[in-house]
Order: sequence, then C-alpha cells, then structure tokens
Amino acid sequence: MSEISAGNRAGAGADDGGGDDGGGDAEYDVAVIGYGPTGVTAANLLGATGLRVVVLERDAEIYSRARAISTDEEVMRIWQRVGLADRLKQDMLADRPLDFVDARGRAFLSAHPTPRGHGHPPQMFLYQPALEQVLRDGVARHPNVEVWLRHECLRLRQDADGVELTVVGTADDSVRRLRARYVIAADGGSSLTRAQLNVGYEGRTYEDRWVVIDTKMLKPWPDHDRLRFRCDPTRPAVDCPTPLGHHRWEFPILPGDDERHLTTDEAIHAMVSRYGIGPDQIEILRATVYSHHVRFAARFRVGRVFLAGDAAHAMPPWIGQGMAAGVRDVANLCWKLDAVLRGELPESVLDSYEAERKPHVKEVTRRAVFVGRIITDRRLAVTRVRDAVLPLLNRIPGVAGRLQDSNWIPVAHYADGFRDRPRTKSSGITFRTRASDAGTAHSGTSRTGTSRTGTSRTGTFRTRASRTTAPGHQIPQPWVTAPDGSRVRLDDVLGGRWLLLHDALPTPQPEWERAGVPSLTVLPAGSSPAEGAVVDCDGVLRAWLTHHRATTLALRPDAYVYAAAPAGTPLPPPPEGLSLTPRANTASTPPVATPSPASPASSASPVPSASPAAQGTP
Repeated sequence: MSEISAGNRAGAGADDGGGDDGGGDAEYDVAVIGYGPTGVTAANLLGATGLRVVVLERDAEIYSRARAISTDEEVMRIWQRVGLADRLKQDMLADRPLDFVDARGRAFLSAHPTPRGHGHPPQMFLYQPALEQVLRDGVARHPNVEVWLRHECLRLRQDADGVELTVVGTADDSVRRLRARYVIAADGGSSLTRAQLNVGYEGRTYEDRWVVIDTKMLKPWPDHDRLRFRCDPTRPAVDCPTPLGHHRWEFPILPGDDERHLTTDEAIHAMVSRYGIGPDQIEILRATVYSHHVRFAARFRVGRVFLAGDAAHAMPPWIGQGMAAGVRDVANLCWKLDAVLRGELPESVLDSYEAERKPHVKEVTRRAVFVGRIITDRRLAVTRVRDAVLPLLNRIPGVAGRLQDSNWIPVAHYADGFRDRPRTKSSGITFRTRASDAGTAHSGTSRTGTSRTGTSRTGTFRTRASRTTAPGHQIPQPWVTAPDGSRVRLDDVLGGRWLLLHDALPTPQPEWERAGVPSLTVLPAGSSPAEGAVVDCDGVLRAWLTHHRATTLALRPDAYVYAAAPAGTPLPPPPEGLSLTPRANTASTPPVATPSPASPASSASPVPSASPAAQGTP
C-alpha cells in the first residue's frame, strides 16, 4: 500500500492509502517534488501560509548519508520564520574556528566567522539526517500539507490553469493524478522534472572523485571540534567536526587508487591514522563516493514549474553553501507564490525568482571554486608558495581581516529583481518571457524593475529616482523590544508580511496605506515600548538606515527592501497590483517541541498542533 501522510503525520511514514486512484484529480495550490532540505523548507514555508500543498518523495525514509555539514546565519533566519531555528540549533555546533593547514599540520591561515547581523551564529555545523528530521516534524504542524512518501512524479502537463502531475506509488506501482496551480521541483541534481521540461544543466563535473566518511566519535581527540582543511599535496583532506557525536572526513580518490578499496574500513583507518586517530576512537558508519559539480539550469522557471536547490544548480562543497542555496531559493519563491495565489500580486512577480537567485548562486559558486583550489592544489611549487605567502598576507592590516573573518559568502543584493529602481525619463523597458514558458507574456517585474505605467501584457517599467542605497538589500535582524516590552528578534515582529518601517517621525505614505500595508516605527535605544513601534536595543537597525540614507523602507515579506526614501520624502508607489488581503500574523508559528537529545535523527519529536495564526489562515 502507498505511503501517504497528511500534514499532521508528515514524515512519519504513515500508511493510510490516501490519494486518488485513477479517477478525479486531487487539487492543490502547490506541489513540491522532493523532500530533502530544499523541499522540506518549502513545505514549512508554504504550510504556514495556509495554502493546500502536496509533497512527493520517492524514498520512504530520510536519506541516511550526511551530505551538508554546515549552514549560515541567513539560512537560520529563514528557518526562524517557520519557528524551527531554536530547535535546530540544539543539534548544531556554533562558532567553531577553521584552519587551512599544510602537509606538516601547521596552520598557514586561520579564520573565524564574522556575524553579518542576521541574529544567529554566522556558521553552524550540522548533522543532516537530524536536521531533516526536525524540519519534517515542523511540517507535521500543518494539516494543509500532505506528504506522499514513496511516490514519484513521472509526467508533468501544463495548461492555462495549472499543472497535471502523473504520480506512481513505488511501493505498489499504483498510478494517480493530481493537479496543482504551481510546482516546485526540488528533486536533486539528477532531477527528472528538469529532464521532462527539457531544460539544460550546463557546467562541468570535476575529474576528482571524493570519498566522504561519516563516523561516530568514540574517544575525543585534541581539537576534534575544529574544522581543518588539510592542504597536503600528496592527499588533501577535509577534517570536519559534526554534532551529535559524529565526525566527518573527505579524501580525494587519486590516480591509481582502487575506489572500492578506499571505502573499506581498512583503508579509512589507514588514511585517518595520519592525523593520530586510532581505530578505538571512531566507528565508521558509512563511506560514499561523490563527484563535485559546477552546474546551472539554463532556466529556473518553465511556465508554472520552478526548479530549486540542486535541480537548479550544483556547486562544490568547500564553503558549505550547496544546501544553503536551495533554502534561499525557496525562501525567495514561496512568499511570491503565496502572494500570487491570494491575488495580492500579479503573476508576473514570479519572473523575479530567477532574476534574483541565479546571479547570487553563480557568485557563491565562483567563490566555492576558488576556495577549493586553495585546498586541493597538488602542484608542489604552487603549494610551497601558498604556504609561505598566505601567512605573510595574514599579517597585513586590512588584508588579514578579510582573510581571517571567513567572510567569503557574498551578501545577496537583488539589484535586478523585484524592487523599486531609479529610472531616467526614457527608461521604459519592455519585458517578455519566452512564449514556451507560459504561453503569454508576463507584465510586472523582470531584470529591469517594476511596472509603473499600466497593466499591459507586455509590461513597461518606469520608476522614480531614489537617493537611497537600500532597495534590493535585506535589512539586519537585531534584537528589539516589542510593543509588549518583550525582547525578541526583529523578524518575530515583522511577521513575514509587507510592512513600512519608519525611523523617527513617520512620513505619511497614502498610496501604501491604501494598498493595506501596515507601518512600524523604529525607536532609539532607551525608548519606552509603544504600540506600533519597536525599540532598537543596540542601535543596529537605525545605524543601517543612516548608512543607506533612508528613513522609510517598504519591506517585502522576506525582509528585503522594495523601496526606500530619505527624510520627508514619500516612497515610490507600491508595486503594480499590490492589494493585501487580511490575514493573521504569521510571526507566532509554534516551534517544534524539544525532544530527548538521544538519537534525534531516528525518532520523530512531539510537535504541537499549529495554531490558526501559525497557518496564516485568512
């Protein structure tokens, strides 16, 4: 019998035999294909909106092999939006330094992650199976989300109103049909969905293959919780701390190696013995061989289907951003899908997904490739220069700071996305999607901005000039004092909604108010709590506003700035078509209950039922 679980049993492998056998099509707002970190994050984000969602996953259980090993503060901020960040952090290691060491084990470069203001530790090491279990437990709060385990989508067929999916149950070969208004394909680097859409996956696969080893730590050793990139030209290695009593190594398979032998316990113990690790100190859980890829889908959107995560892009693991990029993808996409499905924004806003995400993913990938070259170079002459020069650079003021703070992950700035942009008088630009995408041209947002001149299907874009630098940036998330006097992170007050944020005395914004956008004032540190205001306890947010020469911001639901204005100046008008529907504040999504610290990856933790506010029920 097929394994289909409703939202309040998601991830538990419940076998209720639900679904439609052949007959009428089941109807959903969004179908998510794939239930890895990207898909399960999308299910949490969409579940909190109250939309009807179905998740399709071909496997019966969480993938047992730990692939991702770390994440960053911006991704934790996304998981905070669905009430899971604090629970996830219980199973993570934060603020661990990292060393690049030479063949003799001497550090030639040490780095310490530097916070960027998102309200969480800048880097956290994780054990992926445990992380995915918590995220799946989070989905279980939402009865509007159905999870179909052991089901695979074999065919997609689009029309003007939605997408028909033909789904096979891998347990019993049953065939079902369902319909969704939109589809998020998060089904990995070998995405069947991408292949069905005939979308190219351009790039390269590196010749080197790596064996990735997951171990249980039986006896700790000195500095076992410190990340080391062992830049030994004879055999580079990654020596990585992992929470919950695990440790991970990665070694390249060199010319002449027997790949199958290198995954045996004997070979693994021989490789780690070089670092003083004996057979009595670790238990080898699994060893898997991977190839490193640099690839990008030619398009992230085809009509009503969106590629996300590894289905859209693949990058080497050196700066730990592969999983993070997928989480950022769906954080960018899900609020836009929600707005379109509710009629709050025109469908054209969905064109901004690729315009915003693809440039950032490409830049992150470029930096990952660069760091990988430092780690894996096996040319003796080059590595000798590297080992000698980098320590010298590390002593130069300014250069040392850039090297040591490990600030290698570029900040996302959506210069060519869904935001207000300055325009000259003759700056009207016509934007059309490909006819094959959706059968019609889309108006609204594109690489060129937001429509200001009507509702034509060709979409002409004009905006007013702006003297601020804030649009396209995400605001920081400091601790603030809420109106009730409690100390909270800023996003818990923002609530994942359109919002006007004012510094000091608010300037009236009648156009935004008519669109139903509420306001929030930022008061300086030391002020008393007040209704409709937050107190910037440490002055972080007000300093950011000053730096960007803005006193009023129009924030998107993902806390990126759509428009900004200096003191006494009205904001540019809202995006064309913005009309907000009344809904409950989604800031109070209940967290997953804290389970016993033992074996979080193998047992589902108890989860409270979602409140109407958490579900975002209109």
